Amino acid sequence: MTKKEKEHLKKVAEIGCVACRILGYYNTPDKIHHIKGKNMMGKKSSHFETIPLCPYHHMTSNESYHHSPKSFTEKFGTQEYLLEYTREILKWHRK
Repeated sequence: MTKKEKEHLKKVAEIGCVACRILGYYNTPDKIHHIKGKNMMGKKSSHFETIPLCPYHHMTSNESYHHSPKSFTEKFGTQEYLLEYTREILKWHRK
């Protein structure tokens, strides 16, 4: 992992879970989730295509992405949408 990738992942992790943000909860602890694009055939995306998700929304609940990607997407939006949302938050945090 490059220095630039490490710095980016640190900034992503600092904003907290994007699903929790949508629900009105801020600064929840998170894990980095590499989005899975439609044409990636199961490959992990780059470190710049990541979103922050708390353990609950990432893997440990019935509402988590890994439990039911379809239900998660219906409630919070696509991974691509959440990636853009994450990038917008990062822009705002830089100011």
